[in-house]
Amino acid sequence: MALTNIRLEVMQTVEKSIDGFIDKYLIPIEEIWQPTDLLPNLQNDNFMEEIKQIREESKELGYDFWVVLVADMVTEEALPTYESWLMDMEGVNQHGQDGWSRWLRHWTGEENRHGDTLNKYLYLSGRVNMREIEKTTQYLISDGFDIGTGRDPYKNFVYTSFQELATNISHKRVGQLAKQKGNKMLAKMCSVIAGDEMRHHLAYREFVKTIFEYDPSEMMLAFQDMMKKKIVMPAQFIRESGQEIASAFENFSNAAQRLGVYTTYDYIDILRKLNDYWEIDKFTSLTDDAEKARDYLLALPDRMTRIASRIAIPKDQHQFKWVEPNGLL
Repeated sequence: MALTNIRLEVMQTVEKSIDGFIDKYLIPIEEIWQPTDLLPNLQNDNFMEEIKQIREESKELGYDFWVVLVADMVTEEALPTYESWLMDMEGVNQHGQDGWSRWLRHWTGEENRHGDTLNKYLYLSGRVNMREIEKTTQYLISDGFDIGTGRDPYKNFVYTSFQELATNISHKRVGQLAKQKGNKMLAKMCSVIAGDEMRHHLAYREFVKTIFEYDPSEMMLAFQDMMKKKIVMPAQFIRESGQEIASAFENFSNAAQRLGVYTTYDYIDILRKLNDYWEIDKFTSLTDDAEKARDYLLALPDRMTRIASRIAIPKDQHQFKWVEPNGLL
């Protein structure tokens, strides 16, 4: 369904400030870190010692940790899907150099480094089956995904506001676990990736806040719609070779919850943070439907907390093709 005239006008209004958002929340290519800054440089004479260090330090990390790191990496590597999805939003001219397309290309360029970094680390670690992982990545891109937003930028910006903070939390905690095990190199990688995700979250969060100023009722309804559908993870359709679409996601999610990397309570906390930042409790002069949406959103965190307290996380580890159960390959 095509956007209403007012939504297109709002998108065009926000777009006028896009260069300011790029300057504030994204970093020029010549200044930002690159994967080579964090990985062994094979042009240096001591690169073999650095690779040996990676392989030794990796022995201290447990099975669930590797499952989560692999799935995080695969999620980042499926970037072509995310860019094409966002480029297809109403109000974006993907064939030109309008403000929104500039933002999305620059954002994509920053995100692209994340998968590159983690992929190379996993390859050098010797702890995972890279061919199986590569097939999983190709499946995830080939299968595509549906996050329930359609071409609606209001819904897409709710999704990215939420999802960028979720990936920040996940990468940050993986880095903290790596640091606890003495793996400083991986800890730093995850930390700087998490920093990128936070900057991106802050930007998308600001897009929504600005839209609320111009079109509060429609923005509130879009927010409600996304939370009713639930914010699905980009890797929701992840699978191993020879298995059905989405067959691996629940097992990956269970591993993440067992580690405390990303839990149901984190999901709830993100919703609370967005409710607070967008100050949805303070809106007046909403339509009747938007007022009901606001009330639903304000009550949802407590409701979800009650449900989450009754959910048990399986303790059994699923055997993934990506990770060998014992030692180095």
